[in-house]
Amino acid sequence: MEIPTSPAEPAALTHGCVRCGAPVALDIALCERCNPLGLPQPASSQAHGTVFLAIAVSVAGLALLGRFALSGIGPFSGTIANVVAAPPGLAITISVTNEGASSGSTTCRVYDPQANGSPQSVYLLSPQIEPGRTVSFSKETAILGSTVRPLAVECGRP
Repeated sequence: MEIPTSPAEPAALTHGCVRCGAPVALDIALCERCNPLGLPQPASSQAHGTVFLAIAVSVAGLALLGRFALSGIGPFSGTIANVVAAPPGLAITISVTNEGASSGSTTCRVYDPQANGSPQSVYLLSPQIEPGRTVSFSKETAILGSTVRPLAVECGRP
């Protein structure tokens, strides 16, 4: 029995040429056919940096777009106009005023200010409200139970 004197050569790791997909060594980007003059090849940090920059610019652009789309909407103020039993829960009427310069809707949090322990609350979406106008709307919910009692409301930005 003969003992091998040298370990077997490991298989060379490859990836696809960035232009044509032909297998090339890990330390180069373009194959001989795509780069016949042996010009300097792009580094992987260049490719990753370009992708990172594109993502950062996209996120910043979306943030600016969102800021401009929501400017002038709200703030909103709300009050509980009425609470009546509507088995299995309550029918809550809320009056909301848009104090901003643009029309919009808001989410109002309705809760029991006298609740002991962890207070339960429900979030209700208002209809579109024109600037400077007040709109009343009613929603039914079983989350706050069916006992009629004083409730509080907080309406915020969209």
